[in-house]
Amino acid sequence: MNRLPSVAAWILVVFSLRAQEASVKPGINDPFRKPDVKAFVERFEGESREIFEKRVAIAKACQIKPGMIVADIGAGTGLFTRMFAREVGPKGRVLAVDISREFLEHIEKTAKDQELANIKTVLGADASPRLPENSVDLAFICDTYHHFEYPRSMLKEIRAAIRPGGRMVLIDFIRVPGTSRAWILDHVRAGQDVVEAELASSGFRKVSETKGVLKENYIVVFEKAEK
Repeated sequence: MNRLPSVAAWILVVFSLRAQEASVKPGINDPFRKPDVKAFVERFEGESREIFEKRVAIAKACQIKPGMIVADIGAGTGLFTRMFAREVGPKGRVLAVDISREFLEHIEKTAKDQELANIKTVLGADASPRLPENSVDLAFICDTYHHFEYPRSMLKEIRAAIRPGGRMVLIDFIRVPGTSRAWILDHVRAGQDVVEAELASSGFRKVSETKGVLKENYIVVFEKAEK
């Protein structure tokens, strides 16, 4: 077997390391490595959470049609996974993506209990949702983008997974110094303008924004742009 000369091999390794994206917020996902699922269900699916309270309006903004393939990226306890499964119908499918096996096991159990056979769970990674290319019509990312440790890598992988003409619905916290809560300013790394710029540079085009539904979050729809 031919081997690269040692100097050439060293240069290749250095180049590869430099090409890797650095974490934008190390440790941001530690609470989800071994989550207390019951506690997160109470937190994510409680009436005090704005996202839960407005869940029907959020689902409507996604414009989901029967037969669609939807990826719920950062599915958590599966709140929207189950809602979307009913909307896409038996000919559609919802891919529940999360880095937590515990969350995915909970989604599988609740899907079985509610007889939702069109849900498939996918164990994602920190830098990839691990979805096949051209496999989804819609990527749904709710209160999860600020948890992307490697946003450039994730967006590249998500874009590849979206079919031509497909869309992404992005919901995240409004981060405005002097206006947003202290928790948001500390927890969320970037405001909407930065997030939209990151998506634009990753091959997405903003097509619409739904206002008046949420007070602390924005809802923006992007489509997969042609490069």
